[in-house]
Amino acid sequence: MADILKHITNKLNDVTEANFEGANIVLYTDNEKFFKEGEPRIKEIVDELKKRIELRADQKILPDQEKTKAEIEKIVPQEAEITNIIFDFHRSIVIIEAKKPGMVIGKQGSILDKIKKTTLWTPHVQRSPAIKSKITESIREVLYANNNYRRKFLNEIGEKIYKEWNPEKVEEWIRLTFLGSAREVGRSCLLLQTPNSKVLLDCGINVAGHGKDKFPYFDIPEFNIKDLDAVILSHAHLDHVGLLPYLYKMGFKGPTYMTPPTMDLAALISLDFIGVAYKQAAVPLFNSKDIKEMVKHTICLNFNEVTDIAPDIRITFYNSGHALGSAMVHFNIGNGLHNFLYSADYKYARTRLLDPAVASFPRIESVLTEATYGAKTDILPPRIESEEKMIEIINRTIERGGKVLIPELGLGRAQETMLIVEDAIKSGKLKKIPVYIDGMIWDINAIHTVYPDFLSSYVRTAVFQDKNPFVSETFSRVGSPQERRNVVEGGPCMVLATSGMLVGGASVEYLKEFAGNPKNSIIFVCYQGVGSLGRQIQEGLTETKMIVDGHEENVKINLEVNTIAGLSAHAGRNEIMSFFNNMRPKPKKIMINHGEVSKCLDLASALYKVNRVETNVPRILETVRLR
Repeated sequence: MADILKHITNKLNDVTEANFEGANIVLYTDNEKFFKEGEPRIKEIVDELKKRIELRADQKILPDQEKTKAEIEKIVPQEAEITNIIFDFHRSIVIIEAKKPGMVIGKQGSILDKIKKTTLWTPHVQRSPAIKSKITESIREVLYANNNYRRKFLNEIGEKIYKEWNPEKVEEWIRLTFLGSAREVGRSCLLLQTPNSKVLLDCGINVAGHGKDKFPYFDIPEFNIKDLDAVILSHAHLDHVGLLPYLYKMGFKGPTYMTPPTMDLAALISLDFIGVAYKQAAVPLFNSKDIKEMVKHTICLNFNEVTDIAPDIRITFYNSGHALGSAMVHFNIGNGLHNFLYSADYKYARTRLLDPAVASFPRIESVLTEATYGAKTDILPPRIESEEKMIEIINRTIERGGKVLIPELGLGRAQETMLIVEDAIKSGKLKKIPVYIDGMIWDINAIHTVYPDFLSSYVRTAVFQDKNPFVSETFSRVGSPQERRNVVEGGPCMVLATSGMLVGGASVEYLKEFAGNPKNSIIFVCYQGVGSLGRQIQEGLTETKMIVDGHEENVKINLEVNTIAGLSAHAGRNEIMSFFNNMRPKPKKIMINHGEVSKCLDLASALYKVNRVETNVPRILETVRLR
């Protein structure tokens, strides 16, 4: 079925144009009656080809934009609070941004359907953030400004996919090469190869690494950026996304697949990465132009949405429970020949912020799992116990007149801490104290308010009921050096600041000020990479050299040091074992990465004993044949 578009247009005489949008097919018609009533005929072809097909109105029959805007405002209830209406003329789409998108959609899509049939424009609905988000606005502006380019780009991707697409063809071999993250935490990057396709899984850096150990190995014969068909991004932590804009700087023009919140977060975290580099007097690896290129070439997929990314590869994202929009990636390769699960980072337990990772899949032959907390000693305590311990440390510190610093991963961990603290203050377990948010946490909070559907049922309900925890009066944003100085010179308080490993950012600035006072406390709630300042302090560092007022000084670490492992967004040892115990169907091969070497080997041994399937721990640059 090489010319799938011709096959469709031969069957539908009313279609004036047929294009690809990635793996999806979009048909245009200038027949108003067919546009309004042609769905049954479209469904017949969908059932035949098993491909997603959308029917839109041809541009020549679209009504005036101002008239359409007025019609939409008449149809949609005022309570929806529309904030913007944007027209993508090249694709016959009208984007409606509203504070209450459910009221724009209507019961079972009734209002959207009315808009479509009344105006002939195809409506897409987006949520307006409860916290004003410059990054979300900028991303949308980039996409809107380049919608003509996007149309051509998406069509080219579809042509490439379907050029050699053959539902009967079965491939012979599948290989996975570890360019990073093997027997280490950081620089997650893997190359998946078939006879027809080359796909990159994540493209991160090792934030605690130095020299060549900081970046994935791209200087190998198998990797050629010109041959790369696609990149899959599991989530927006630096160890998974940190080098992605660099690929576009080096000339990559292909698609990167990720969830919608991951796109916003990836752009924000990449911009912050540039800012941190400048503050450290280092030359950034890429610039904002490269980030825009990444956004222009991003294709967003929701959870459980199946799509072809190459002639022989189909992917589905599943919730991984690790961070907003984080995904496990299920690969169907060679028309069912082999099914591979890339777990990326996952949490197989319910948290305040997110639902637990999915453990049921259509088919699975092989799995790659993380081992961040994979050792037999990595038994995470119950979350309630960990939360109580954190609250107790905060209360103790405040009572003695001290300040609490919690270095946070801006994505995921910080929001979880905020939910814990807000609930503790509400319930009276924690005194009402000043809680300051510094670094990029506030901007990431804003993105969380755009995508409540990706959050836990508890938070989602709160957002829908206008009780958004991320806009609570409990928290104050620190937005300038003077405000930071006021926090340092002020009374007892709590500070949440990035980065989580103390490798740069606002958390390091607070550490300089807080470290010398034994009344103060630092609480580590996320993984501390080998070699990071956070890990060194955890292991008993009592003094370190830091830049203070432009000069290098010795800073004594006299504050109380605490580590709470039970709040991690990674699965602990028992969670990992439980995940594989509950996984359906059972895999025939298990590979372990994203963990220190001893943890990976320990976990591999345990998984083999329980599951009695091939289990291995690949090394950096090792290639594993999946089939």
